[in-house]
Amino acid sequence: MSMAQSGMAQSGIERADIAFEVNGAAVSVSVPPVRRLSQVLRDELRLTGTKVGCDAGDCGACTVLVDGNPVCACLVPAASVSGAAVTTVEGLANGRLSALQASFLEHGAAQCGICTPGLLVAATALLERNPTPSEAETQDALGGVLCRCTGYRKIVAAVMQSSRHMNGIDLRLPDVGHAVGASPIRLDGVPKVNGTEKFGGDSFPADALSVLVVRSPHY
Repeated sequence: MSMAQSGMAQSGIERADIAFEVNGAAVSVSVPPVRRLSQVLRDELRLTGTKVGCDAGDCGACTVLVDGNPVCACLVPAASVSGAAVTTVEGLANGRLSALQASFLEHGAAQCGICTPGLLVAATALLERNPTPSEAETQDALGGVLCRCTGYRKIVAAVMQSSRHMNGIDLRLPDVGHAVGASPIRLDGVPKVNGTEKFGGDSFPADALSVLVVRSPHY
């Protein structure tokens, strides 16, 4: 390696063309090989359904499927998915609602929505290999994705009973005068389960500035 090449590598500006498949479509990006897959999906491909919580593989919010296996996208370097097939929450049902997504809505399992994509992806991998998982199997499969809203009971029930929603779900609101006692699907529920809900970190203003925090190395 020449001194110039060595300098480029050390400065982190060396890029590579990486081709892979995302939700059934072929894509190619030019990024540093060690760029996090979560960053590539969100920043390069604008697939913001994949959320980033801890950036350390602890919360599981960024879980995606790589060749059918659930992984934390924040721990996966872009180079490692070259030639692979990646599935994000946006690709679980190709614009429709899967039985699992419908079950999440029915059970009220999608609340704030940050962990929901990771839970749906992890549960999809489980159901593909085991359509009728037990409660223990469901808990084990979802154990890597943390949720602060639901207490997990609604999520586990939604996964175990997803087969009941193969024909979708009734999204209609109760008729006027009949709302009391009804359990309508939450108004923002569908965007939360299909990955289209936009949070503050999911927008990319053209004139935005980047801020780098440099902390003192001394006490």
